Amino acid sequence: MAELNGDPVDPAQLQTLALTNYGHFTSMRVDGGRVRGLSLHLERLRRDCRALFGSDLEPERVRELVRRAVPVTGSTTVRVTVFDPDLDLGHPGRADDPHVLVTSRPAGALPLPPLRVRSTTYVRDVPSVKSVGLFASLHHRRQAQLTGFDDALFVDPEGVISEGGTWNVGFFDGSQVIWPNADCLVGVTMELLKGAHDHVTRTVRLDDLTNVRAAFATNAAIGVRAVSAIDGVELPESHPIVDALREEYSDIEGDLL
Repeated sequence: MAELNGDPVDPAQLQTLALTNYGHFTSMRVDGGRVRGLSLHLERLRRDCRALFGSDLEPERVRELVRRAVPVTGSTTVRVTVFDPDLDLGHPGRADDPHVLVTSRPAGALPLPPLRVRSTTYVRDVPSVKSVGLFASLHHRRQAQLTGFDDALFVDPEGVISEGGTWNVGFFDGSQVIWPNADCLVGVTMELLKGAHDHVTRTVRLDDLTNVRAAFATNAAIGVRAVSAIDGVELPESHPIVDALREEYSDIEGDLL
């Protein structure tokens, strides 16, 4: 399913998005017509639209468009992408008429198996914006997979950990949950878990992993997913803290679309 501003999308209307790759999005999992952190998703869209296009996005209009993409029952992953079809590559400063593209697909079953990740030196461009520019994330994911891992974990040149390509990362040192304080794309799932479980936020370096007892990845599509290896550091495929976080996240009642 794909609609642009509520109408069936013509492939030609997506040409600018494909060729310029300038825009932003959010992805949400809809279970039984409810979305965990719906207000956070809508606020992200509003904030990023202002940052990229200098325009306001009406949250209620977005909700209306998303409702059209969701079946009455079951679970669906919905992506809301905002871009200006008239963007001129030579004059992006003129892009100020954002359109809303809504796409959907059946949501996968949870939980997913543990991730094995490889660290790679990369700092996201404009980390505060959930940009459609996924080249670097996919490139580093591909390189990790070619060496036997599932995904990439981003670190800066000093080995400070920030995030995964399309997910946030958290750690457990045996007594507390730790979220890295490096600049990253702040995820809705991470924000919800911060409100549901006691935690600390501090700098985490690759050298600190010897003191880590468990690690996990989070985003709206995967929920809470165990990380079982980072480079050569092996971590448990299952751990009570990951189970607890997963249960706490599951207990968060979603908002009705």
